[in-house]
Amino acid sequence: MTDQTILGEQLKSKFGDAFISETRDFDFSVYEFNKDDIKEVITYLKNKEGFIYLTTLCGAHFPDNDPSREFSMMYQLHNLVTNARIRLKAFMPKDDMNMKTIVDIFDAANWMEREAFDFYGFNFEGHPKMERILNMEEMNYHPLRKEYPLEDMGRDDKDDKFFGR
Repeated sequence: MTDQTILGEQLKSKFGDAFISETRDFDFSVYEFNKDDIKEVITYLKNKEGFIYLTTLCGAHFPDNDPSREFSMMYQLHNLVTNARIRLKAFMPKDDMNMKTIVDIFDAANWMEREAFDFYGFNFEGHPKMERILNMEEMNYHPLRKEYPLEDMGRDDKDDKFFGR
């Protein structure tokens, strides 16, 4: 048994129904949890398992997934002592993209959560300054959602013959 297999068993045992699945993606163990329990899992991993470094936090949109799993939030944590890296994922529907903030656990989550809000529309409950970070406040959409045509159909300055059409 590897250390990460043991960790998976511990997480399954400790979090019960909140634990959904465990997979392996290259050299990462990937654990999927219920989105409402992810903050408790992250707190446990930091305080009890030594995953003290938040490498990244990001959203993703999977429009071809089942509507209840259309959006995903991914957290990547690193244990600097053992050099173990893990990913945590939570899937959710478009009409319930509310997550608990983890800014109180990792300061670095501040801008990452704002970016996920800005580009995908995730709402982090309890975040100290949930507002757009890179896009204009006037934007009434989230540009990384795969809900829009790839090209701006309103452009009239484009001649299709230059694009092989």
